[in-house]
Amino acid sequence: MLTCHPGARVIGRENIRFGDPVIIDDFAFVYAKATLRIGDYVHIAVSSSVIAVAEVDIGDFAAVSHGARVLSATDDFKGWGFGNSTVPLEFRRVKVAPVRIGRFCIVGANAVVLPGVTVGEGATVGACSVVTRDLAPWGVYIGNRRVAERDRDAVLANFARFRASAGGDS
Repeated sequence: MLTCHPGARVIGRENIRFGDPVIIDDFAFVYAKATLRIGDYVHIAVSSSVIAVAEVDIGDFAAVSHGARVLSATDDFKGWGFGNSTVPLEFRRVKVAPVRIGRFCIVGANAVVLPGVTVGEGATVGACSVVTRDLAPWGVYIGNRRVAERDRDAVLANFARFRASAGGDS
C-alpha cells in the first residue's frame, strides 16, 4: 500500500515501481524520468527528494530521512561546465548515473547521495553527509568515512522476528 501524503509531489508515476508499504511524507518530492524502484517498507520523509533521471533503486526496509536528497543527475562544476537548467546542455557538465540504496539502509537527515553511488546493504549515512562514492555494506558513515560497524547479525535476527510476526509477510 502506498501512503502518499497530500503535500507530497510525485512526478512520473508511470516510471515508478512501488513496494508495499511505502510512505511518502508531506513536502517530499519524487521525480522519475527513468526507472525508480522503491522497495517494501520504505519511508521517504518530510522535505526529502528522490530524483531519477537515471535509474534509482531503493531497497526494502530503507529510509530517506528528513531533508535528504538522492540524486541521479547533477551539474558538475569542475572543469568547463557552468550554469544551471536555464543554460543549454552543451555549456553544462552534467553527471547522470544510476543510484542504488541497499536493503536496510538509512540516508540520514539532510544527507545527499550523488549520482553513480551505491550504498551497500545495511549501511547508514550520517546526517548532513555528502556521499560521493560507493559505501560498503553494514558500515556507519559520516560523509564517505566509515566510522563504525552496524550489527548485521542483530539486524537480520530482528528482521527474522519481524517476518515471523503477523505483519511481516515480506
